[in-house]
Amino acid sequence: MKFLEYTPLDSINNFLSHVDLGDCVLKGKLEAYSCKHAGMDRKLSFSLEQEILDYLAQSLEISPPSSTNLLSSRTSRKTLIYLILTLNHMYPDYDFSAVQTHHFFREEGWDNFKQMYETYMLEAEKEWALNNEGDSLLECMLRAIDEVIKLAECEVYSYSPDIEGDPFLQRGAVWSVNFFFYNRKLKRILSFRCCCTSKLNMDDWLADEVPNGYDVVDNGDLFYDMDM
Repeated sequence: MKFLEYTPLDSINNFLSHVDLGDCVLKGKLEAYSCKHAGMDRKLSFSLEQEILDYLAQSLEISPPSSTNLLSSRTSRKTLIYLILTLNHMYPDYDFSAVQTHHFFREEGWDNFKQMYETYMLEAEKEWALNNEGDSLLECMLRAIDEVIKLAECEVYSYSPDIEGDPFLQRGAVWSVNFFFYNRKLKRILSFRCCCTSKLNMDDWLADEVPNGYDVVDNGDLFYDMDM
């Protein structure tokens, strides 16, 4: 995976780097990555592929076919691996190679992202409007995402780990969201991460680091209940 620089994302990322909402601070970022493997990514991709295949072989006798159908497809396995590699690049201080796959959800499309936005980011929208005339923050995000990744051609995924095992919910965080826009033709992923943190615990907020002491999940359920 290679980080890709795109000017259309800059103004949005500058705004989302620190949005003061009174009692809370919102931080977000849009990042684009090429899905071409190199170096450690190539090795990790091969390792994950072997783990999935081993899991499938062991599950044939103990699991109903429906639970392994999706991962039997090489396309679904590649998608899973790309998402894991993207997380590793978004948060380089954490290893996501043991993440549970049922924490990934394939969304219906932009409408799901818009629903998330309307649930969590309307206050940020108001702050954007104070200093930016014309289009809303959501409209600017839509235009920028479409320019970078061609939204109509994308599959949309979200990553939602359990609360007690969420590396994004820093101490004092109120909520966090993670979305991925994947264009197979372009072999490109655009990620969106956003988290809202209480000012009462700002001394514990480390914007780009993962909290220490996060327990890696057991590999036993690593590939169960894939939703791709």
